[in-house]
Amino acid sequence: MTTRLLSLLPVLPALLLGACMTPTPPPPQPAVMPAPPVAPLAQTPLTHVSPQDEAAPLLAYHQSLRRMQQGELLKELSGLSLQQSTPKLSLQIGMILMLTRGSGDLARAQAQFDSVASSSEQAAQSLKPLAQLLSSHCAEARRLSEHNEKLIAQLKENQRKTDQLNDMLEGLKAIERNLPVRPPPQSSSQGGR
Repeated sequence: MTTRLLSLLPVLPALLLGACMTPTPPPPQPAVMPAPPVAPLAQTPLTHVSPQDEAAPLLAYHQSLRRMQQGELLKELSGLSLQQSTPKLSLQIGMILMLTRGSGDLARAQAQFDSVASSSEQAAQSLKPLAQLLSSHCAEARRLSEHNEKLIAQLKENQRKTDQLNDMLEGLKAIERNLPVRPPPQSSSQGGR
């Protein structure tokens, strides 16, 4: 029996320690606060068409304008100019002016778009995002056009300078051709005989 007790001796402390421990209760669960009641959203009737619905026909109109020739665009512009001004009409006129590209047409188109973007009319409210987009497009096109004009002016100036330098070079070549021919230098050995 002593050998048996001796064999249990290493396990004994663990058994005693387990017997002394009292089970700990699980931690208390945090109290869940109920969410405050949410008032139902009031149903408001739609009084205007969504921007997508008003922008889609204008985008389709722009696509049809892009297929027109210059004369057709000018005819369309004169027809629209006879109608009573509305935000939608201002956008249509601006779209035409973007494509005609006459002198100052981009600035006039941007003015049309800016008038819609800053308008306080109810009819313009849903068109404002489109007007702002088109206005920024016009501003960028104007910037690129002005940059292009500067580059063309620089190219013309460089071509003028190149032509001037070519004329000077041809003049120098003509002078060189008219110079008398020098006799070949004589060697000192021939002069001594």
